[in-house]
Amino acid sequence: MPRRERPLDEGESGLLRFAADLRRLRERAGRPTYRELSRRAHYSAAALSEAAGGRKLPSLAVTRAYVQACDGDQEEWTRRWRAVADSEPHPAGGSPYAGLAMFQPDDAPKFFGRERLTAELLGTRKRFTGVFGPSGVGKSSLLRAGLIARTGDPVLLFTPGADPLEECAVALARLTGGDVGEIAADLADPKALRRHHAHLVVVDQFEELFTLCRSEELRTWLVTALLSCTKVVIAVRADYQAHCARYPELVGALDQVHVGPMTPDELRLAITGPAAAVGAKVETALLARLMADAVGQAAVLPLLSHALAETWQHRRGTTLTVAGYEQVGGLDHAVARTAQEVYDGLTGRQQEQAKRILLRLVTAESTKRRARGDELEADEEVLVALAAARLVVIGRDGVELAHEALIRSWPTLRDWVEEERENIRAQRELTHAVRTWESLDRDPGALFRGRRLTSVPPGLALNAAERAFLAASRAAEEELSATTRRRTRRQRQLLAALVVLLVVAASSTVFALRAGRTADEQRTNAVVLRAVGEAAALRSTNPALAQQVALAAHRLVPLPQARNGLRQEDVPSQVVREAPAEVTALVVGPTQQLVVTGHRDGAVVLAALDDLPSPRTFHEATRHTGAVTALAMDSTGTLVASVGDDGAVHVVDVSLGRPRELAALPAKATAIAWRGGTLVTTGDDGTLSFWTDLDRPRLVTTVQLGLGPLAALAFRADGRVLAAVTTGRAVHLADAADLRDVELLALTREFAGGAQFAGDSLLTTAGTAVHLWDVGDPRGPVLRAEIPSGGAQVTSARLGADRVAVATDDGLVRLWRLERGEPVEQALLRGHAGPVAAVGLTPQGDEVVTGGADRAVRLWEADPRDPAVRICEQAFPRMTREEWERYFGELPFRPPCPG
Repeated sequence: MPRRERPLDEGESGLLRFAADLRRLRERAGRPTYRELSRRAHYSAAALSEAAGGRKLPSLAVTRAYVQACDGDQEEWTRRWRAVADSEPHPAGGSPYAGLAMFQPDDAPKFFGRERLTAELLGTRKRFTGVFGPSGVGKSSLLRAGLIARTGDPVLLFTPGADPLEECAVALARLTGGDVGEIAADLADPKALRRHHAHLVVVDQFEELFTLCRSEELRTWLVTALLSCTKVVIAVRADYQAHCARYPELVGALDQVHVGPMTPDELRLAITGPAAAVGAKVETALLARLMADAVGQAAVLPLLSHALAETWQHRRGTTLTVAGYEQVGGLDHAVARTAQEVYDGLTGRQQEQAKRILLRLVTAESTKRRARGDELEADEEVLVALAAARLVVIGRDGVELAHEALIRSWPTLRDWVEEERENIRAQRELTHAVRTWESLDRDPGALFRGRRLTSVPPGLALNAAERAFLAASRAAEEELSATTRRRTRRQRQLLAALVVLLVVAASSTVFALRAGRTADEQRTNAVVLRAVGEAAALRSTNPALAQQVALAAHRLVPLPQARNGLRQEDVPSQVVREAPAEVTALVVGPTQQLVVTGHRDGAVVLAALDDLPSPRTFHEATRHTGAVTALAMDSTGTLVASVGDDGAVHVVDVSLGRPRELAALPAKATAIAWRGGTLVTTGDDGTLSFWTDLDRPRLVTTVQLGLGPLAALAFRADGRVLAAVTTGRAVHLADAADLRDVELLALTREFAGGAQFAGDSLLTTAGTAVHLWDVGDPRGPVLRAEIPSGGAQVTSARLGADRVAVATDDGLVRLWRLERGEPVEQALLRGHAGPVAAVGLTPQGDEVVTGGADRAVRLWEADPRDPAVRICEQAFPRMTREEWERYFGELPFRPPCPG
C-alpha cells in the first residue's frame, strides 16, 4: 500500500499553498498513483512526488508535466508558478552578469567574449578609429570594459549630447579636477582639446551628434577637435554611418572596425566566463539552452545577460541551472518584464508612440519584420528608449524587434497584435503598395483604385508617404470620375450642336470623330495604368492572372509602366555550390564559363559553370586569414586577384581551369583593379600601386590622387579612364592615359559604394538605386538612367552589354534589359535565404550567378524569349470575360492568350 503524503500547513507560505493545490488537482483527477503519473508525464515518480512535497519549488517543466498528467490548465499553472517564484527569497550575493546595463571599466573582470576586438583596438596604430555596429551589439561595453579598462594612460570619455563642447568640458573637468567654465571657454578653440588631453579620447554614441545636437557649428567643432587629437576612438550606430560622410575630412581619417554578433566560441565564453571568475559554473544543459537562444543574434546579448543576472539569484549553490533559468521565466519572461517596465515609464503620448512603433515591427502572423526609418516616423526619444532597453535594434537598413520572444511573451504587445490584426494586415499591404509606387517614380498606375481604395480601414496610423499615396489615389479616382462626367457632358453637347448645325454636318462629324478618338485614348490610357497597378498587387496571390493582365495592358497601350509588368518571376536556378561559409565576393570569367567566389572564412574557390548537371569539382585557389573583401579578374580571364580583411593581395593563374597561385604581393591593400595586364592596388593612404610580372611581382610606379583612402577602383577597358570611389562614397573620374600625370576630370553627382565600366558606360551603386552614366566624355559624365532596387539596399550590381543585374539585402536579384538605353525589368530572381552579397553575369549576359549570406552559389537562366510567348505558355487558367471586365471594364474583350 503506498505511503501517505506528509500533511501540509497551507498557511505556512505561498510555496506550501502551491503544493497543496497540486495535491488537490491530483485528487480531482481520480487520485492516480505517482507511478501512473510518471507513466503519463514521462518524469520519475520521485520528481513528481517531490513537486507536491512543499519543501522546494519544482522546476517549471516538472510542474507543467504534473498538471498535464492530471488534465489541468497548464497556462494557469505556469502563471501561478511564476508568481510563487517571484515571491520566494533569493540567495544573496552580487551577480557577475551586467544585465541590461552596459559594462563599465570596473566590470572588466567579468567582460568576456570580445577579446579579439579589444586586442584589435588596443593594437591599432591608426590615429582615428570608428567602431560601427547596430544598437544592442555591445559597442559601449567594448569601449568601456574592453578598451578603456586595459589602457594604461588616462582616457577622456564622453558622449556628444545636445552640446558636445559642454559635454567635453564636463568630462575634462571630471578627469583633471579643473573648472568646467574655464575649460569650456578655452575649448572654444577646437585645437585646445589636444592641449588639455594628449592621450586617448573616446566618444561613445557618436550618433548623438546627429540626433540630439541641432547646431551645425557645434558639430563642426567636435569633428575639428577630434581630428586634432593624438588618438581617438568613436562608437557609431550602424544606421548613422552614412551621416559621417557629411564631413569628408572625418571619413578620410577614419579607420573602421565593425562589431557584429559573437561567434559561438565567443558567446560560450561570455556565458561561462563571468561565472567562472567568481568560482561558479554554468550547468551544461543551461549552456546548450542559452546557445540555442542567442547564437547569431547581435542584439540579444543584453537580454541574455539580463536573464543570466536573474538566474544568478536562483542558482543552486555555485551552479547556474536550467531550473533557475526557468524559474525566472527564461529569456522570454525577462524580455516581457523589461518591456513592461520601459512602457510603464513613458508618458501617455510616448506610450501611444511606442505602440505605433512596435505594431509597425510585427506582421499579422505575429512575426517580427524590419521597417525603414522613414516608414516609422518615430519620436527619436521614444525610439532611443526602446533601443536603450534592448527591445528594438536600430541598424543601417532599418529598425526591428530585438527578439520575437517579445511578441510571444509580453502580454501587452500580444493583446495589441490580436486587437489590431486586421489593421496590421491592411497596413502591410498599404506599405508594400507605397514602396511599389515610389519605386515606379510615383506612377499613377500603381495607385489604389475602386474597392482597394475604399477598403482601407479609417483608423490606420499613417506616415507621410502613406498619406501622400492615399491622397493621390483619391485624387486619381476623383479625376477618373470627373473625366467620365466631362466626357458624357461633352458628348451630349456635341449631339445638340450636331442637330443645330446641320449646315456644317461634314465638318462637325469630323470634329466629333476626333474628339471621340481622343476621349477613347484617354479612357484607355487610364484603364491600362489602373490595370498595371492591379497586376502588381496581384503577383503574390495569382501570378498567372497577374501576368495576363500585364500583357493585355501592354498590348492595349505599350506604356513603359505596362512593359515593366511583364517581368519573369519564376526563373529556374541551380545551386552550383553549397559553401561552408557565406559568400562575400564573386567574379565570372569574361571568356569562359568560370566563376570564382570569395568567402567569409577567407577561402577563394574556383568552379566551372559549363558542366551542369553532372557532378562538379571545386578547387580552393587561395586563402586569406580574414574575410575576402574583393575579387578582380583580368580582361583575358587568366588571372584572378583577391584581397581580404587581412590586407593581403593574392594572385592566382586560372588559365588551365585549375588554380596556380603566384607569389603574394609585398603590399597591403584595401581595393584592387586590373588595368590591362597590370594589377592596381591601393591601401589606407590612397596611393595607387601598379604591379606587373606577377610571377615575381614588380612595382612599376605609384600614383597619389590626393583623395584620401579609396573604397573601390575601376578602369575603362582601354585603361585611359579611372573611376575612384572614396571612403566618403564620392566617385571621381580621372585621366589615367599617362601614369606620370594622372588628372582628375569630374565628380559624379550621386554618392556610391562601388563602380564598374562596360564600354563607355559606368555603373555605380548607392543606397536603394543603381546609376548608369555615359562617360564617353569623362569630363562631363551624363546620368543616363537610374535603376531602382525595389526599396531594399543594393549590395552588389553588374553591368553587361545590354543587361544589368542588381542584388539587394532582402534576398532578391533584379535583372534589367537595356532597350535603346532605357532599362526594362526582365526578371525577378528569388531563392536566396538572406542578403545576396555578390552578383555576376556570364559572358553572353543571359545567365546570372549569385552568392549570398546563405552560403549558396546559384546559377540562374532567365527566359530570353518574347514575354508574350513565355506568359501564354504558363497562363493557366486563361483569363475569363468576367476577369477582363474586372480589370478593363467596357473595353472590347481581347484575351491576351486565346484558347
